Amino acid sequence: MRLTKQALLLALFAAGFLLMGCDDGAKPPSETPKKVNEFETGRFALQKMLGMAHLWAADAQPMELRSTPTSESNGHDGKSANWRAVFGSRSRGKSEPFTWTGLASVSPKVDHGVEDIFNPNNRSTQTWDLNFLKVDTDQALAVAKEHGGKKLLEKEPETPVAYLLDWNAQSGQLVWHVMYGESPAKLTVLVDASTGLYLRKE
Repeated sequence: MRLTKQALLLALFAAGFLLMGCDDGAKPPSETPKKVNEFETGRFALQKMLGMAHLWAADAQPMELRSTPTSESNGHDGKSANWRAVFGSRSRGKSEPFTWTGLASVSPKVDHGVEDIFNPNNRSTQTWDLNFLKVDTDQALAVAKEHGGKKLLEKEPETPVAYLLDWNAQSGQLVWHVMYGESPAKLTVLVDASTGLYLRKE
C-alpha cells in the first residue's frame, strides 16, 4: 500500500512538472506605444539641443532661438513643436544651426545643419550666456497678453504666435520677441528674458 501511495504521489508530481513545462512564460504581444506630438517652451527646447551643440564644439553658446508655428502647435500656450537654435563657437570661428522637433512624424528629434562663418566681434551675431535666460516663453507670453496680445487673439483667434530669442548688443539685454502672426507679424511684444519686464511693442 505504501508503495502505491508513493507511486501515486510521484505520478502527480511528474504530471505537475510537465504542466509547468508547457507554460513557456511567453506573454501576449503588447501593442506598440502610439507616438504623440510633444510641445516645449523655448528654454526646455534649447536644453534638448545643447548636448549636441557641445559635441560639435565644447565652447558653443547660443546666438538665436526661434520657434515655428504649425497646425499642431499655434504657440498660444507658450510652447511649440518646432524650435531652431543657432550656436556660435569662438574657438572654431564657426556657427551651426540645430533643430528640435516634437512632431511624432519626424525623426530624429534633434538634428543639425551646415556650418557657417562666425565672427564673435560682430555685434549683430553675438552669443550669450545661458545664465541670462531666466524667463521662459510661457512667462513672456503672459506679459505679451497684457500689452495687446490678448485683444488681438480675441479678434483673430486663429493667429499663430511665434517666439524669437536674441541678444540686444545695444542695450546689453537678452530679449524675447513674442510675435503674433507671420510675415510680417501683426504685433510683436519685446520682453526682457532675464527679468520678465515688458520692454516695448512693435
